[in-house]
Amino acid sequence: MVIRGKQLSCSELFLLCLFLGLSWEAWAGKIRYMVPEETDKAFFVGNIAEDLGLQPQELTERRVRIISRGRSQLFALNPRSGSLVTAGRIDREELCAQSVQCLVSFNILVEDKMKLFPVEVEIIDINDNTPQFQLEDVEFKMNEITTPGTRIPLPLGQDLDVGMNSLQSYQLSSNPHFYLDVQQGADGSQLPEMVLQSPLDREEEAVHHLLLTASDGGNPVLSGTLRIHVQVVDANDNPPAFTQAQYHTSVPENVPLGTRLLTVKATDPDEGVNGEVAYSFHNIDHKIAQIFQLDSYTGEISNKEALDFEEYKIYSMEIQAQDGAGLMARAKVLVKVLDINDNAPEVTMTSVTTSVPENFPPGAIVALISVHDQDSGDNGDTTCSIPGNLPFKLEKLDDNFYHLVTERTLDRELTSRYNITVTATDHGTPALSTETHISLQVTDINDNPPVFPQDSYSTFILENNPQGASLFSATAHDADSNENALVTYSLVEDTIQGVPLSSYVSINSDTGVLYALRSFDYEQLQDFQLRVVACDSGDPPLSSNVSLSLFVLDQNDNTPEILYPALPTDDSTGVELAPRSAEPGYLVTKVVAVELRRWHESRVLQASGGRLVGVPASHFVGVDGVRAFLQTYSHEVSLTADSRKSHLIFPQPNYADTLISQESCGKSEPLLVSQDLLEDKKETFSQVNFY
Repeated sequence: MVIRGKQLSCSELFLLCLFLGLSWEAWAGKIRYMVPEETDKAFFVGNIAEDLGLQPQELTERRVRIISRGRSQLFALNPRSGSLVTAGRIDREELCAQSVQCLVSFNILVEDKMKLFPVEVEIIDINDNTPQFQLEDVEFKMNEITTPGTRIPLPLGQDLDVGMNSLQSYQLSSNPHFYLDVQQGADGSQLPEMVLQSPLDREEEAVHHLLLTASDGGNPVLSGTLRIHVQVVDANDNPPAFTQAQYHTSVPENVPLGTRLLTVKATDPDEGVNGEVAYSFHNIDHKIAQIFQLDSYTGEISNKEALDFEEYKIYSMEIQAQDGAGLMARAKVLVKVLDINDNAPEVTMTSVTTSVPENFPPGAIVALISVHDQDSGDNGDTTCSIPGNLPFKLEKLDDNFYHLVTERTLDRELTSRYNITVTATDHGTPALSTETHISLQVTDINDNPPVFPQDSYSTFILENNPQGASLFSATAHDADSNENALVTYSLVEDTIQGVPLSSYVSINSDTGVLYALRSFDYEQLQDFQLRVVACDSGDPPLSSNVSLSLFVLDQNDNTPEILYPALPTDDSTGVELAPRSAEPGYLVTKVVAVELRRWHESRVLQASGGRLVGVPASHFVGVDGVRAFLQTYSHEVSLTADSRKSHLIFPQPNYADTLISQESCGKSEPLLVSQDLLEDKKETFSQVNFY
């Protein structure tokens, strides 16, 4: 916003700001306000909430804050009214010196979106500075033979204000010998000169006293004065002359204090005091006068304070040489400061997230980073980087801001915490760098089911086990953490021989230990299978299962039972009769005994030499007498496990004869035994002979 017309006073300017509502305009995408300098703390600048499209209370809810760089905070946010206010008194001259336009730039960060809004506030000058001269008094010496029209440059007045509030005019007190002529410099500045308009006469008046007044254009007008004393001396017809009209030198900004930077030289051909030259600064800025020192006798210029390229790139000063009679000459000196890489980049974490879930999508913002280097050129150009082995990358924004974003999906099971080193390096020689560290925790999501070490398991238990006996321990591992890794165990519902599995076994849901709920009987149940389920506690829960085969091992827990011959029912002793003439080998009777043990699958091969080949007799018999029979029986006994019938071949009994003939012993026919009988009972047959 540009204000034209007559110069306004502070009160008028303040009222103008109020009437205009300190309106802002979007210029090049920026929010812009105007505020006069020297206002009180909390002075209203603009309705930043409205201009951002927010309600006042959203400034706090959305963590809206000011991001500024390189100076103290000049403005603040009022969360109750939603307005931008001053944080204290603002001195325009301290901020911008004599720049025509004084702009303070900063960013407004809406942190929940990590979005920046650039803001410019123009500080409007008020007439709060009086024009001043560097000296209160100045003395000139003029030879009485000085010709009319001779010009004497006068010290310049300085007014820290700008525009109409700056220095506008000079006035010289009335004097018959001098008048004031104001020239305009190449930069538009006013250069007052005192012009001799009539010859001087030392004998008539040895000293002339004048007053130079510098006035600004403010309302009311402020002014400052300089007392001028002109001493008339005897004739000196040669002024000093510099060897150069302008002197140049270039020095690095880290030059040590007291270094001789430059020597100016002026000569005067006159003799005596008229030829003695003294050097002094002329029209030098008071800040520069504090930095440099001029030897009045030798003309050597040295630095008494450190040079700073970031403050001044070129120091300009004017040197005056004056002889003893008062004749003067002037030369300009330019000291160019060379930048050195003396400032490391500054890295600021404007906004940062300390933890992210492992399913954070690629391209998600983790941090907003600001990088700034006070140096210039290559020394001020910076590069920001992070290690290349991390799943993150930096995206450069405007104004040396960076977004740290995820480059790919994270996996907490591989890496649960990242220590990210952000390095900002300038392009100077040697390069300077700054590191800052971000510790980022990756939080778990339930993306891993429990896993069993094996695809299936087998276990064995002896029959007649006690109830509650531990059968097996199933353990599954979950790679997640906390609740997502808390595993509970259960069994898949099933039936065994028509009975629910839950009546046979149970599992501890916390430990995975499997327990027997009953005593197993090998003769009733030899093996069964079940599935163990491991489930985590995530949301939603994940699970896996594994097959477990349980085998019941047989014990010798059943006594053989003799079926034939039958025992008498009257408690008498059983008697078998044989003829007196019975010879050895005579068949007396048959003994049939059974044992409730399961037959093992096997095959008995051809018997020879009175012995059975292939399978021990203990697999077939339950009593010693039956064992003896099998050992002496010479006919074939075969057992076919993979057929539905098994064959036991015994001699056909002859109930008519009491002796067994060789022929009858050589004949045999199979006795068919059903598979069901083999599964439930093992019958053992024995033939008892006399020898």
